[in-house]
Formats: sequence, C-alpha cells, structure tokens
Amino acid sequence: MVSEKIRIRGTVQGVGFRPTVYRIAKACGLRGDVCNDGQGVLIRAVGSEAALEEFIQRLQQECPPLAKIQEIIRTPDVDEWEFADFAIAHSISGTVNTEISPDAAICPQCQQEIFDPFSRFFRYPFTNCTHCGPRLSIIRAIPYDRSNTSMSAFVMCPQCENSYHDIENRRFHAQPIACYNCGPQAWLERADGKSITSSMFSMLDDVDAVCTLLQKGEIVAIKGLGGIHLACDATVEAAVQKLRQRKQRYHKPLALMARDIDIISEYCTISDKEKELLTSPAAPIVLLKVRERREIPQNQSSIQNPKSKIQNCIAPSVAPGQNSLGFMLPYTPLHHLILKRMNRPIVLTSGNLSDEPQCIDNGEARERLGKIADYFLLHNREIVNRIDDSVVRVVGDKVQTIRRARGYAPAPIILPPGFENIPPILAMGSELKNTFCLLREGEAILSQHLGDLENAAAFNAYQDTLNLYLNLFQHQPQSIAIDKHPEYLSSKLGKELAAANQIKIYPIQHHHAHIAACMAENGIPLNSQPVLGIALDGLGYGEDGTFWGGEFLLADYRQFKRLARFKPVAMIGGEQAIYQPWRNTYAHLIAADDWQNLTQKYGDLEILNFFQQKPLKLLNQLIEQNINSPLASSAGRLFDAVAAAIGIFRDDCSYEGQTAIAMEALAESHSLNNPEEKPNYPFNFTFFDSIYCIDPSPMWSALLTDLQQQISPGIIAAKFHRSLATAIIEMVKHLSQEHLIHQVVLTGGVFQNCLLLKQVTEGLQRLGIEVLTHSLVPPNDGGISLGQAVIAAAYNLTENTLI
Repeated sequence: MVSEKIRIRGTVQGVGFRPTVYRIAKACGLRGDVCNDGQGVLIRAVGSEAALEEFIQRLQQECPPLAKIQEIIRTPDVDEWEFADFAIAHSISGTVNTEISPDAAICPQCQQEIFDPFSRFFRYPFTNCTHCGPRLSIIRAIPYDRSNTSMSAFVMCPQCENSYHDIENRRFHAQPIACYNCGPQAWLERADGKSITSSMFSMLDDVDAVCTLLQKGEIVAIKGLGGIHLACDATVEAAVQKLRQRKQRYHKPLALMARDIDIISEYCTISDKEKELLTSPAAPIVLLKVRERREIPQNQSSIQNPKSKIQNCIAPSVAPGQNSLGFMLPYTPLHHLILKRMNRPIVLTSGNLSDEPQCIDNGEARERLGKIADYFLLHNREIVNRIDDSVVRVVGDKVQTIRRARGYAPAPIILPPGFENIPPILAMGSELKNTFCLLREGEAILSQHLGDLENAAAFNAYQDTLNLYLNLFQHQPQSIAIDKHPEYLSSKLGKELAAANQIKIYPIQHHHAHIAACMAENGIPLNSQPVLGIALDGLGYGEDGTFWGGEFLLADYRQFKRLARFKPVAMIGGEQAIYQPWRNTYAHLIAADDWQNLTQKYGDLEILNFFQQKPLKLLNQLIEQNINSPLASSAGRLFDAVAAAIGIFRDDCSYEGQTAIAMEALAESHSLNNPEEKPNYPFNFTFFDSIYCIDPSPMWSALLTDLQQQISPGIIAAKFHRSLATAIIEMVKHLSQEHLIHQVVLTGGVFQNCLLLKQVTEGLQRLGIEVLTHSLVPPNDGGISLGQAVIAAAYNLTENTLI
C-alpha cells in the first residue's frame, strides 16, 4: 500500500470539489481524507499505486463544472495515519494561497427546481448549489466556508442542513444553501414610502409583481447578485427616456436582459460563439449586431399578446447611434422569476447616478435611487463585494473582453514562463476603467472593474475593494507598481502605501503597460525577444512629459523604445477637448493648413461656418502660448476630430470614446467594394528627432473635398477607417525592415473598434506577421494593472540579478 499527500491548487473551493474527490476516492477503493485549507485542497490518500494513478486521472477528467485545477503536487506521506475509510475533514486555516471562484449563473438543475411546483425550492429567488450561485459577492475571508460569508446570518433549517451534509446531494457543502424556511427573503417597496396592498397586484408574489410593474412602464430597482440594477421595459421609449433623465446617463448604451435566446434572436444576430458566451456560467453582457432597428410610436402600448411572436422593437434611446446591443440572459433565480412572463427585453443597468459606483446596500439604495426608481425589489442577503456585469464581444472567432467583472473576476491569470518565483507585487492600475492587480507565484489576480477614480465615490469604493482583496488573499506586497501620471489618484495612493510600508515603488509608462498586459495574457515568456507594440488610446503620460496616445513601441517586459508615433496635436482646453470634439477638429485643421487657405478652399462647408462662430483668436492664443493646450499624439482624439468634422456629436459628448463608437457604427453600414472609389485618404510619413511620425495633414484636404462633393458621412467614416488601417500597416511594414519584428501587439482602447482591429490584423497577417490581441483582459485601461504588475516583476528580477 502507498500513502500520499496530494495538494490541489486552483479554483477548488466552493465548487463541489471535495465531494468529487470523495466520490472518486471511494470508487477507487482509497482510504484517507480531504479538506480545504489556505492553499486549496489537501488530500491524504492510502491505496495501491494503480488505484492512486486511477484516482488522479479521474480527478482531472471529472472535475466539477466551476472548478479549475491549476496544479497537482504529489508527495509521499511519511506520517502514519490509521484510516478505516475515506472522509471529508473540516477546513484548516492558514496562509492563503488558493483562489476564489467567481460568481456563477444559475445552473440548469436549479433553474428547473424554481419552476417545479413539487420542489421545495419552487419560486425561491436564492436557490443555488455547488455548481452555481454567489461566491466573490458574499465572501469575507478564506477558506470559503459559510461562516466567512454574508450567509452566516442565516441558520440552516433541518432540510437544508441535511442536504448540506449529504455527500450524494448536489448541495453538499454549498455554502449559500437556503430555502424559504431559513434563507434570505425578497420584498417589494414603493419609492415614495407608501405601503403596497395585496389589491394592487393579483400576482404570485413580490418578485412576480415586478414583471407587471415593468410591463406598465415603471422603473424598478432590483437588488441582485453583486449590486442593485435599474430596470424598465426596453421597448417603451418613454420609459427608457425617463430612466435616462433620472439616472443622468444621457447617451451611454444601456444593458439589456431577455428571458431566453429566442427573444434575443428576434433583435440581434447570434453566432455559436456568442450563444456559448450568453449561456456560460459567467453569463456576461454580450455585444451583438442588431438584426433590424425600427421606430415605434411613443404612445405605443407596452402590453402585448404573450402568444404573439411579433415583438416590439427596442426603444431607439437604448443605444443611440450604435448598430449593436448589449444583451445578457437571466443569471440568478430572481431574474428568471421576474422574466418568466416577460416576452420582450428589459433594460437592466447599474443602480447609480451616472459615473457613481453601483449601490449594494438597501439603505444606500433608498437614499441614492429614491428619485430614480418608482419601486424597489430588495432582499436581506448582504452584498459584501460590489461586482458589475462583465461585457464581452466576439471579433472574428476570438472573444474580446471590454469589462472584466462578474463571472470572470477574481479568477487568476496564469503568467508566462519566467514569472514563477516573483515576490508579491501590487499594481494600482489607471485612473479610468480602473482595476488593480495582485501578482504572486506565477499568477495575477485582477480585480473586477472598479470604474473611473475621478469620481470620489468610485475612489472610495476602489480603496474598500483593495483592502478586501489584500485581506482575502493575505497579500503583503513587497513592491508597488503605479502609472507614471503624477495626478492619477491610484498613483498617489500607491505612493502613500509604498512610503507607509517602506517598500519599492515602480512608476510604469502607460502604453508600455498596455503592451505588457497583452504579452502576458498571450503567454509571451519573460525573456522573449521584443515585440512591436501598437498602443492607440485617448491619453497616457509619456516619458517626455507630454501626452501620448498613438505609439509604436519596440518592447519587452523590462524596457521599450519609441519607434514611431502619430503627429502630436494640441488638445485645446485640455480635458475639455475630450468632451467637446470640435476642439480636436479645429486643432487638427490648423495643424494641417493655414486657416486662411482653408477658408478660401472650403469656406462653403458647414463645418467651417461652425468654426466662424467660435472665438478663434482666443483658441489660437491658447495653442500658440501653450495655455492648457498640451500636445498629444492621441489616436483617440484623431477619431474625435474626424467624427466632429462629419457631424457626429460635434458640440459635445457625454463620455470618452462616444464619437468613435458612433463613427464605427456608421462606417460599418457603408461598403467600399468599388475599387474606383479610391477609398484611402493619404497620410504622410516623416522622420524627425530619431522617430517616425504618421501625419494626418493630407487626409484633411481629401476629407474636406469629399464633404464639398457631398459624399455621405458613412462613406467618409468608412474611408477614414480603411485609410488609418493602411497607414498603420505601412508603418509596421517599414519598421519591420529596420528591426527584427515577427510579432505585433495591438492594444489600447482604440482597438475596441472592431472595424479597425480587423483591418489592421488582416493587413499585418498578409505580411506574415503574427498579431497578438486581447481576450482575457480589456484592451482599454481595465488591463493596465496586469501590465504594470508584470513589468514591475521584470524590473524586480533584473535588480535582484544585478545584486
């Protein structure tokens, strides 16, 4: 007989892993025990060599749906243990080096039970098992036991306790197990404080009543898994507009939820890959192409024949100016019960005022959402950790993550070879779309999306979540990585933490971090040859103290060299240029040509007449005297400039990237298949001060000429996309002749533009160049912290080697 200790690391707690171990061990005739501890799962097993080998093989083959085995370590057990059988032992506390499973969508078995009148979980909105339900959203400490979650407030009834201890039951050691008799309860409230009488609804219960309220055009705040959402009927324009005005979210697209795939397919086309994402345990918001957009009368009734297969169209203000919709399926029993009778989509957007963190507390919701929602559906299970819905899309055959949160965080990202023995590192992330990152022993734990830190409430939530993660994972960083921008709140906090703990701090250049993040998720080893990273975004603090945003960097994890850039152009008014796109248009026009020449050639154009109404003398002084008009090589601002020139959100926009998103949608709707159209606008390539530059100046003359010839904005937008892609490809072609370049990284928020991403990728692949893009982490600033962490790790290794 052989005795072994078997250490299992990975996502192996709270996912039904120990019952699986127990079942397989019994089938293999082993004796011993299995327990959770701070390192993951520890198995002590006694049996024949053949039985142990079969056990290990079956354990990997029959792994539970939500479990992920990262590592199996087998060592001889020299201790003499007397085991009469195999058992599940109590958890052992200790140094934490295990993983926390992300929250998971309701599994098919639980979904069946909540609609089964003969089940004790019939219509219970908090039904779950080891294959689904809350994880990160309710956890306070490791190991993942009920006592360390917000479910500790609910004492199990005898029936739940029997299921919890029954090794053959699907709910064996399901920490959030509960039912009507012992678990959390949901209730409906009016926002005005008046009582709800039973005569108001002839419904099954408060949860079912929400469906009726939505069908009547009301706005309901719904407390869910990781936060509180605001919901309304997505087919009623008046309801959507009311929600937008109250929430003060005037233009950003609103997320949608529909009961099933069939309903979604009436509004959008769905590929097999997109269906797989929608129905996965992560259940993210998936951006889908609109099948058809039709106008509806504002007074159209929201009540329709439930048997009818002809659905109302989505209200135009759900996603203005876009040709895609963000859909998700119900991922909790609560959502399924609400939507059971709903034959059309609902808006389900975060419960907050625009740019604030999502509400998670009942009292906070009543206070902050009382003037937005008409009704509240609340419950008494505390949300410990705020988690927004994840957002993904499919580009080609590859998933692109736009926002990494519920369903994905905090599952670790396994780092490439060379990062195995790195001391603990904390990376603080960026200012916008913030995440932070904990790096330890060859893996990176990326936080969920935390929002824009320029909002005070979001920054406070960021600090709370950071403290929670540091405590959960008992992470004691030996160094901290920050963005080089001196005014980022995350950077300032990182400096404070480093000083307080007397540890090393690494300021990381913004675009180098973008590139390193993409390298890391694509498995590029630490000591690999440099790649050519193309980082296109809005803004990032450059090495020379200026703002960068259109960069070609020859980079590895330790260093980079700036080979090329877009021509720097003034951002008139600084941050105002982000939200008033016309400022970028004017800056680009006068950088391309003399204003008098422009007025002589194109004075009849509406865009030039628009500028004549502006204080041009003052604007010119701001540029000439460099007053709050910093130069920026920003590809994002170039998109703004072109969009405003053709009339897209010219005067103002409500969020960064709004103009680029609208222009992409416009460009995708216009074909340029006729070669006689000469689709490409010209760009100049210059070389100055040891760096190449892409200069869009000649493009402007051609674009203005198209406007004079009354070429449609859609064709101009399509020509601009193709021309920009061609310019990027030509620059790479030139740089690859000077440098040994075989791999190109495409990163930065601009590459969320599917049209540009596809065109650049296909063009580079035709040159025989391998193209690396993002999938696990966002190309936007949501992936910055991963890049910061791996660069700091490379710096750390270099310094220790030198010592």
